[in-house]
Amino acid sequence: MHGLYLLWWVQEKHVSPAIVAAILAAGELALIVFELPTGWFADRVGHRASLAAGSAVQIAGMLWCWLGNGVPGLVTAVVLVALGDAFRSGADEALLYRTCGGLGRTVDFQRIEARAGAAELVALVALVLAGGIIVTTWGFAAGWIAETALCSVGLVIAWMMVEPPAAAESESPHHAESATSSISPALALLILPTGLLAALGSSAAFLAQTGDIRDAESLTWLVAAFTVAEAVGSMIAGRVPPVTIRGLTILCAAGVLCFAVSFVYPMSLIPVVLALALLTGLAEPMRSSAIQHLSADASRARAASLASASDTTFMLLVVPLSARLWGRR
Repeated sequence: MHGLYLLWWVQEKHVSPAIVAAILAAGELALIVFELPTGWFADRVGHRASLAAGSAVQIAGMLWCWLGNGVPGLVTAVVLVALGDAFRSGADEALLYRTCGGLGRTVDFQRIEARAGAAELVALVALVLAGGIIVTTWGFAAGWIAETALCSVGLVIAWMMVEPPAAAESESPHHAESATSSISPALALLILPTGLLAALGSSAAFLAQTGDIRDAESLTWLVAAFTVAEAVGSMIAGRVPPVTIRGLTILCAAGVLCFAVSFVYPMSLIPVVLALALLTGLAEPMRSSAIQHLSADASRARAASLASASDTTFMLLVVPLSARLWGRR
């Protein structure tokens, strides 16, 4: 249902676009609030347990999206989805890095993370297209049934995972700096450029999706194209060496330039969205690798959750501002 839930809420649930926007904003705010507590939960209780909890909550969120009535039902659904996302956010990266550490392959983390991200995005494209076909052929109810079933599969996969043993702090090259706190100046400088880049990409995608496209089929293909571009960026990230703060800042600057071009030449909006998606797909695995290398073993999920919370905060600030400026243009 990725990319189709807006049509579901507006056309099927008969909720006004303004209220839908407010509900989405509430969900993003909830995600920011949930990020660090769930990151602490993952580091303290276990990353596997956090992934399983996130999938269980996600199932409840999908059911509320489908069966919930009225604005209160939709608000509940959005908050549940945010909580499920928060439980999984950070825990997945920390679990992968600790698994690589247990196998003596931490240097391969970026390559594996990038390839996994690309595979996830490619699968998302297939699911988006399949969702469009399902909704067009059998209706939205069939789409929500399929979405809930997939979340259930995710719960089973998370339950079958194995929690790797904790690494000795000496295995982290920067443990002395990060062991006392999950937040450091170096970590902040790693997080911010990619957060801004992702927010610009989300803004451009939002402007494209709320333009002249009104039918489910066209919207589905548009979202699929953006997702493919991001997957290509992740594939590239799996073949390049790790970058520094300077490298991520350069990628962010390129994204700002692309975004500015769309305001000067509005007809370039779709190519700009594709370029921003590619840059985001390239930057995110690089940042994940740098964050995990910098973090202490006891705060890996919290550090990754902090990055996710920063990304969401940027999006909440940049998307409405971009929409307002675009409207004035």
